[in-house]
Amino acid sequence: MTRNDLAQMSHDELIDLVLAQAQQNAKLQADVEALRMKLEKGKKPPTDSGNSSQPPSRDQKSNLPAKRKKHKHGPPAGHIKHEREFIAEPNYVVEIKPAVCKECQSDLSEGAMVLLDINQITELPEAKAEVIEVRQYVAECSCCGAGQVVQPPTGLEMERTFGGRLEATVVYYRQEQHMSYVRTQAALQNLHGVEISQGGIDKIMQRAGRKAIGAIKPIEQAIQQSAVIHSDETSSRVDGNTWWQWVFCSASAVLHVMRFNRSVDVVKDVMGNHQAEVWVSDCYGPQMNAPSKKHQLCLAHQLRNLQAVVEQYPKHFWAKQVQRLFRYAIHLHNQRQSLSEQTFLNRIERIEKCFDKLLNQDLDPPDARRLQRRYLKYRLAIFVFLYRTDVSPTNNISERHLRPSVIHRKVSGGFRSNWGAKTYAALKSLADTGALSGIAPFRVIQNLLGIPSLPLRV
Repeated sequence: MTRNDLAQMSHDELIDLVLAQAQQNAKLQADVEALRMKLEKGKKPPTDSGNSSQPPSRDQKSNLPAKRKKHKHGPPAGHIKHEREFIAEPNYVVEIKPAVCKECQSDLSEGAMVLLDINQITELPEAKAEVIEVRQYVAECSCCGAGQVVQPPTGLEMERTFGGRLEATVVYYRQEQHMSYVRTQAALQNLHGVEISQGGIDKIMQRAGRKAIGAIKPIEQAIQQSAVIHSDETSSRVDGNTWWQWVFCSASAVLHVMRFNRSVDVVKDVMGNHQAEVWVSDCYGPQMNAPSKKHQLCLAHQLRNLQAVVEQYPKHFWAKQVQRLFRYAIHLHNQRQSLSEQTFLNRIERIEKCFDKLLNQDLDPPDARRLQRRYLKYRLAIFVFLYRTDVSPTNNISERHLRPSVIHRKVSGGFRSNWGAKTYAALKSLADTGALSGIAPFRVIQNLLGIPSLPLRV
């Protein structure tokens, strides 16, 4: 509409036009306000490691204030100084004795001396590889003419190219230190003086994988027969596809499994016809359908989910109350040994009653109602740890065993073959299970690959 059009309109027509525009503006403003309120209501706080399963490494790190109070570095006041303890039987003893007097040039070698000071230095010997040439002979019997051949001892087999300790070092670099083929080559060259191709490294890993896969049967049986099992899973990249690495933990064994799916079929395949007494996990469906008499939800996950509700609806107290109750239950679990049995049972009863009241409250926030429905559905899987001393309130055991695998995935980018993924899982199972008995990962790998070729045993 132009100025000429408005000039030709009557006074009454102009009034009607202004009123219509005012009515339309009022409607548009109401619509905008409704949309704004809807956006504010649906807006969620940013996710971080405190209110979700996001790892701390992905949190947005803010800069520290410039005028912050700076703490003094170093040990606190009154800290007792700790020094490295001396070894009772050192490998070498070097005695530094004066031979000639600096003043008069007299001979001091035959005179009495008093020990002034002792110092021990720990050093690594040069870790250069040694080559062993094995010569196998055949002898013809002068009586019967039969040829006689003696087989080399273990560790010096004729089909062997690398000794057991060198193979264990290669596997340790690749498995535990997350080193690529190129970096493993460089480490072997620079530290040990060994020239080895990537194909040679690959053959060593394949040999270790075959032995490891054949050695995890006792671990599988130990998991199947365990009363309490902790389980979790994380994604993995295998040959350009997304797979899943599962972990099953008990008091005596840790089993890692690589599968291309994340369904309950993996759990059933691992457990076979066996059933656990308590299954500890997060609230993932296949985990909750695992064969077990009881389940225990990881309260660390629940506390983070509740924190997300607290941040989104700060004026509602239900999530805060449930958080406070869960933390008190965990604290009570940690105090079990210092309380009398009756006091402990009375506090458990109080926790159960408070939780039932919270579950019966009418809630408005949809996310709070979602958690309430979850806890109603899994009511019997919340406080199992208060009734059994062998059950933990969190699933941190599984997460700790998966953390190195996540690092391996990020550093290496994934596995290039199916056998590589399964080899990693089998070796990880042996290393983590050995760690429960105090056996270092390198020793586990060494025992798997056989007796070292050095020292010679012939």
